[in-house]
Amino acid sequence: MKQLCIGLLVLALVLLPACGSSPESPAGTEGGILSHFQTTDLEGNAVDESIFSGYQLTMVNIWATFCTPCISEMPELAGLAETYAPKGVQIVGLISDGDSETELAKSIVAETGANYQHLLPSADLENLLSQVYAVPTTIFVDESGRQVGSTYLSAKTGEEWAEIIDRVLASLG
Repeated sequence: MKQLCIGLLVLALVLLPACGSSPESPAGTEGGILSHFQTTDLEGNAVDESIFSGYQLTMVNIWATFCTPCISEMPELAGLAETYAPKGVQIVGLISDGDSETELAKSIVAETGANYQHLLPSADLENLLSQVYAVPTTIFVDESGRQVGSTYLSAKTGEEWAEIIDRVLASLG
């Protein structure tokens, strides 16, 4: 069983970056893994790919309400969202189990001070979420919703995320 889990994690690491960088994306995802979608946020507001416009880089942190490491890193992500906003970077949460746990997710966001935008899953996001085998999973996208850089599994400290954000920003030129 342990070998199967490790194998699935390796497969996820190989597949998710490929989907973000493939020139031949599946139908409905032309341009990038998050280039065309509609969903709502925790407040019930309609959200689409235009949330990336005006930001050089968006960190998409995919989390779940049952995931202690996900919740533990949220206060530091909130601090990073504030620190990096002037540099054209935003953080967006995607709640993988948010369709069934919206009220719990709202409570977690309030308790952790994670005041950045959190998206609920939708049919348009199934392609991305079906490739997530562990939470938290974090990807970075550009203004067009194209994945840039690597896929990151597991929670990190604020300092570790800052180093990664700086490195991805530098790679964008």
